Amino acid sequence: MSRTIIRITGPDARDFLQGLVTNEVSGLDHGIVYAAMLTPQGKYIADFFLVPEGPESILLDVHDDLAQDLLKRLGMYKLRAQVTLDETGLKVRRGTGPAPEGAFDDPRHPAMGWRLYGDTGGDDGTDWDAIRVAHCIPETGIELTPDTFILEAGFARLNGLDFRKGCYVGQEVTARMHHKTELRKGLATVTIDGPAEPGAAITSADDKAAGTLLTRSGDRAIAYLRFDRATGDMTADQATLRRT
Repeated sequence: MSRTIIRITGPDARDFLQGLVTNEVSGLDHGIVYAAMLTPQGKYIADFFLVPEGPESILLDVHDDLAQDLLKRLGMYKLRAQVTLDETGLKVRRGTGPAPEGAFDDPRHPAMGWRLYGDTGGDDGTDWDAIRVAHCIPETGIELTPDTFILEAGFARLNGLDFRKGCYVGQEVTARMHHKTELRKGLATVTIDGPAEPGAAITSADDKAAGTLLTRSGDRAIAYLRFDRATGDMTADQATLRRT
């Protein structure tokens, strides 16, 4: 698990984040907040956890690959806000067994267990891909890429999005998708029988492009699908797939 922990401090820390992220920052009063930062066009930049640390201090837990770009973007938006951004040496430990003291429940789904921040990283050996596939939970860099619209990735279901909060970057596009259109594409769980590699193109029963195979665990997988074509048996490489 490759994560970078950024500390955001200052009297304006919460207000600063409130205008940028997809979720309601006041949720920090109750624990971790899962959220994302979007482009003005409503597309994914990064997903992360916001973790309460003190009255004027918030930890931001993000994948290593996205950390430096996210820091630069946050710095661009800082302007006159009384906020300091610092990369820390903290690590994340996670698991699904009994939660240690100081751990936070993962807000995306109860099956994702707990997260603990400190000097020790790692996990308890849980098969995270199996859990993610079972509950269609996207992962940074696999299901969540720069082309992603977060509604297609299930952010509302994963408690990563609040439709009632005020404006944030990308909010207008996200709200319009939510209120005015039915999603035609998105992540879904499929059963899979036969060999197929992640990234394989999925073809419908009538030989039309139907999506892409992503994370696989046993005989199930997460796929990005065109819902109108994801009916009946589909194929990817030498495998047969069916939406569950």
